[in-house]
Amino acid sequence: MKTWLKSGAPWIWLNGGAVALCVVMVVGLIGLIAVRGFGHFWPADVLQTTIVDKSGEQHVILGERVRSETIPAAVARDGGYSLPEDVELVTRYLIKQGNRDVSGRDFNWYMETGMADWEYPENAMVIERREWGGFYGFPVALEQEGEVLFNSSEEGFWQALDEAVERSVELHDEITHIEKVDIGRINHELERIRLERRRMELDGADASALAEADAEFSARKAELDAQYRQVKAERDELYHQLERDTLVAEVASGTQVNIPLHNIVRVTRPNAMGVVGKMGQYLERFWEFLTDEPREANTEGGIFPAIFGTITMVLVMSIIVTPFGVLAAIYLREYAKQGPVLRLIRISVYNLAGVPSIVYGVFGLGFFVYFLGGSIDELFYPESLPAPTFGTPGLFWASLTLALLTLPVVIVSTEEGLSRIPTTIRQGSLALGATKSETLWKVVVPLATPAMMTGLILAIARAAGEVAPLMLVGVVKLAPSLPIDGNYPYLHLDQKIMHLGFHIYDVGFQSPNVEAARPLVYATALTLVLLIIVLNLTAIRIRNSLREKYRSASD
Repeated sequence: MKTWLKSGAPWIWLNGGAVALCVVMVVGLIGLIAVRGFGHFWPADVLQTTIVDKSGEQHVILGERVRSETIPAAVARDGGYSLPEDVELVTRYLIKQGNRDVSGRDFNWYMETGMADWEYPENAMVIERREWGGFYGFPVALEQEGEVLFNSSEEGFWQALDEAVERSVELHDEITHIEKVDIGRINHELERIRLERRRMELDGADASALAEADAEFSARKAELDAQYRQVKAERDELYHQLERDTLVAEVASGTQVNIPLHNIVRVTRPNAMGVVGKMGQYLERFWEFLTDEPREANTEGGIFPAIFGTITMVLVMSIIVTPFGVLAAIYLREYAKQGPVLRLIRISVYNLAGVPSIVYGVFGLGFFVYFLGGSIDELFYPESLPAPTFGTPGLFWASLTLALLTLPVVIVSTEEGLSRIPTTIRQGSLALGATKSETLWKVVVPLATPAMMTGLILAIARAAGEVAPLMLVGVVKLAPSLPIDGNYPYLHLDQKIMHLGFHIYDVGFQSPNVEAARPLVYATALTLVLLIIVLNLTAIRIRNSLREKYRSASD
């Protein structure tokens, strides 16, 4: 035993066991998040049953079973339920009933006691709406401008309903495109005309120049107004087509509800679907989650603006932090005179890596946004004042704050990479007649690029998961408009963005509907983890390619 302990084998097994335990914990955590989050998109069967409430009255309920739990019977009795004295434990079920516009609540707990057997009616439908959440009920009729087109009992009703819903979704997308692209472009041009006129006034243009400019501006505005009237007429016609269809449905209690088709995203019958149909529906809903905009206070819809904002911010941050971090490391390692001042600078850099991120957010808000951004507005955008352009939180300031946050990581990694370059390589280059500058930039720096990429990988991993500083410098709860569009300068660095990390915080802690938001928290968290993994794998691939490229030179 003593020989085995002295051989070091126990420590090898201990390290291997620790690594295996960490891998199991990471895989288990990701698996839990995936099951809790991505399972939300599977079309669950819709149950119908009869329950007895606290007053002894019977009610018919229709919805999806979310989960169940066993509680002490005393708790149920305290809640007003009448239970036999010999019952110690009772099971209750959380049922998602939807119909928030009818009942006021879409999630309810029901006791198993007094609950009838569950049934799964084939014609029960689930409607995903743009407002008021989901709807659970039975179809009655499809109407167009008040006239019945199909009754639910007629053959071909479901096909007609699917076609009508598909048409309404297409019309809604066309209207959205017109409002965001066509009308947005016209509004952008009108705002440019106003700012040009304001700038001429600030520059002190004389009356004749202003009169000549006003005539030109009036002609341009008249042209834009004509375009707006034409686009508006097209949009109004689409609105008329969109609002003429109505679905008449009935809830479990028998109450009929009129649902305009323009408020419907999808109509499904989970109880009538097979595994293949549910799989297709699952993929469709999951793809919509990744590519659509959020709805209902971020508790429904997609997260594409948050994904796009996160990627854009990380890319802009990488473009900013890489040259500054690399140049700072090169100066500290290759040019700065070694001494107490340099040691103090290095200690300061190391300490910056441990500063809480919220401190960077406060600094970014005070210096970047208010001071630097306010100065930029006064110098380059005076015509927009008092409305700020760069003097307000936005994409550029969020990226710059994250660049400052991750700068110590890039500096330390690059400096470590430069220190590992053998002295013989430097001496060989100098012996061949190269200058110190040529040796540095053509020999040393290329060999240190893998270390630079390592620093960038660490910077991306930290920046993509930060939330606290971003809340102060440019990330907001809802910003469905992307910072990239067809209007000059195309990438709008002054625009506010959404971020996956803040989206998780907002949905998880600020949502008015906790149960509806719970699966989206898991799904968004897993999306953020996968996004970070993809970004890191891309950077690692680049680093490995550079390492292989310069391996022979370093040997």
